[in-house]
Amino acid sequence: MATLTVTKFDSPGGAERALDTLTRLQDEALISIDDAAIVSWPADAKEPRTTQLRNLAVSGTLGGAFWGMLFGLVFTVPVIGLAVGAASGALAGVLSDSGIDDDFIERTREEVTPGTSALFLLTSDAVRDRVADAVRGDLAHATLLHTSLSPDQERTLRDTFAAAAEPPDAS
Repeated sequence: MATLTVTKFDSPGGAERALDTLTRLQDEALISIDDAAIVSWPADAKEPRTTQLRNLAVSGTLGGAFWGMLFGLVFTVPVIGLAVGAASGALAGVLSDSGIDDDFIERTREEVTPGTSALFLLTSDAVRDRVADAVRGDLAHATLLHTSLSPDQERTLRDTFAAAAEPPDAS
C-alpha cells in the first residue's frame, strides 16, 4: 500500500532538504519513493515554483498529469496537458474520492505561502521507525498537511493517471 504524504516546511528549501534525507533512506532500502514533487515559494515571488521530482518509467507512478492537476487546483497554476471541462471535472472527482478534497485543497492553499515549501510524496515499503528517526530533524519545523490512500484509493489514482499518461491511439 502506498502513502501519499504532504508536508509543509517553514522555509523555501525545507522540502528539498527533507527529500535529500529520504533519498538517502531509499538508497539504504528503508523506504521506496514511488513519485514526488516539491513546491517551493520564495518570500519575494508572486507564485510558487513546482517541480516534479521523478518522471519514473515505473508502472504505476502518478506522473505529471497528477501533479499538474493537483497543483493547478491548489495554486491555480496552469494545468498543462490536461483537457479542460468535463475531463478535468472527472479528474477532480477522482482526487476527491482519494481524500484530496476541497478541505485538503483549501488547507494546502492556506499553509503553503510565500517563504515556505511543501514535499508531496507517494511512498511505499517504509521501515517506519527507522525513517521517523532519520527525518526527525528535517521535520522539526514542518507541518503534516495530509497523509492517506487506502488500497482502493491508490488503485483509483494510479489507474486514472496511468490512463492520462498513455499516448493517444494512432488509428
